[in-house]
Amino acid sequence: MKEKERDGLKRSIQGNEDEKERQKRFILNGNMWKVMLEISWPAILAMVLYGLNAVIAAAFVGRYVGEIALAGVSVAYPLTQISLGIGSLIGVGAGSALSMAIGRGDVKTQHRLMGNVNVLTGIATVVYMVFGLLFSTQLLKMVGGEGEALLLGDQYFRITVIGAFFWIYGLAANMIVRAEGKMKSAAVVMGIGLAADILANYILVAVLDLGVEGAAWATNIGMTVYTLLGLIYFGKGFSSFKTRAFSLRADAAAVKSIVGLGMSSFIMIAMSLLQAVVVFNALARHGTVFDVALYGAIYRLFTFLLTPIFGLMRALQPVIGMNYGAGQYERAISAYNLFSLASAVLTLPFWIVSLAAPDFVLSFMLPDQVFTETQLMYFRIYMAILPFLSLVFMAMTFFPAIDKGKPAAVIGMARQFVFFVPVMLLLPEWIGVAGVYWGSLGIDAIIVLWTVIMVKKQFNVFRTGISASLSKPRKTTNF
Repeated sequence: MKEKERDGLKRSIQGNEDEKERQKRFILNGNMWKVMLEISWPAILAMVLYGLNAVIAAAFVGRYVGEIALAGVSVAYPLTQISLGIGSLIGVGAGSALSMAIGRGDVKTQHRLMGNVNVLTGIATVVYMVFGLLFSTQLLKMVGGEGEALLLGDQYFRITVIGAFFWIYGLAANMIVRAEGKMKSAAVVMGIGLAADILANYILVAVLDLGVEGAAWATNIGMTVYTLLGLIYFGKGFSSFKTRAFSLRADAAAVKSIVGLGMSSFIMIAMSLLQAVVVFNALARHGTVFDVALYGAIYRLFTFLLTPIFGLMRALQPVIGMNYGAGQYERAISAYNLFSLASAVLTLPFWIVSLAAPDFVLSFMLPDQVFTETQLMYFRIYMAILPFLSLVFMAMTFFPAIDKGKPAAVIGMARQFVFFVPVMLLLPEWIGVAGVYWGSLGIDAIIVLWTVIMVKKQFNVFRTGISASLSKPRKTTNF
């Protein structure tokens, strides 16, 4: 009996190794269109399902609790993204390190990966929980919360902080699965987690009438499901690389690499918090509670419409990482161009519907609300840049995947510190609430142009290196 079990285990391991090699060969040598199609659709599905978590919570709160509750959840929402930013830092960093290790055939890095991920997750969770629980009210006031919206937002945020481990590990683990190129597995996990989230929201908010607290616990339940499935995936050996799911390691070089490669992703999310601080404070000074609720709804919908791009970002990461690790620079360039084009095209249907029927789209979160022409114009202005942002988000994946996290981090930080903060402090003072929307459009247009210039410079570096290697005289051997 034991011999049969050993034989079965050997066959399972061998099958896993064969699948790993097939996936690697496909990414390194397959037709790039076929690579994109096979890897991307489950990644896009996974991110759409994941993005629905934020929309579902807001939809239940707006429909079953009310406008003020939605304003409170909207103010708290950017703070909840900190835990997702930490999970993204660990997941993107570890995923980038993994895909490059697979491209190089570095088995040692693969084997030790999850031990370092576990340590980083544990430390980050403790720090975030202590800070979040001690200063939740102050943080919400900083974002712009006041009155009843502040109280409701505080309730929502504190409950999400309690479930921080599940938010961080659940997202990080799923990103590592995607970095293997196993997008279908990641999508299945996302689908199961979303189903749990919707069911929990329906029971806790719609049936038991637990309000914003019920919505927060429902999201925690969805994140817990992500985490449990991730632990099962790595613990039971379903991953395509050999690792120890429950080990604890703190290799200085590995931790530094993970943090460095994932920092741009964290900065991108952390900077959205800074954006929320200046925007919600501007809206509090120059608008009404409904302006806060409206912006919260628009921002969530905009973020959800970006999820196809996020999916392609995650699919692009192993393609760029493995080809870069294998020294196939021209193929990495082709991947960036193709994925950028595909993500722009993919957003067009959602973008057109949003511009043509903004009241229909907004009614999902703010039912029975009659919107003014000015409010609908704000929505259109905010959505105008959407297809072009694919160039920026693909670059945020491209640079870390070629072991250059700094350019992506600079783009994310400059968008907020150099452009967003001064514009949002000044423009609303001159033209009121409209300044928030026109300012956002102008800033993103500048960032798109700047990103294109940075990416083209890196392409030139690659091509110069390729030309130099081809022009070197070959050594001849005399027999």
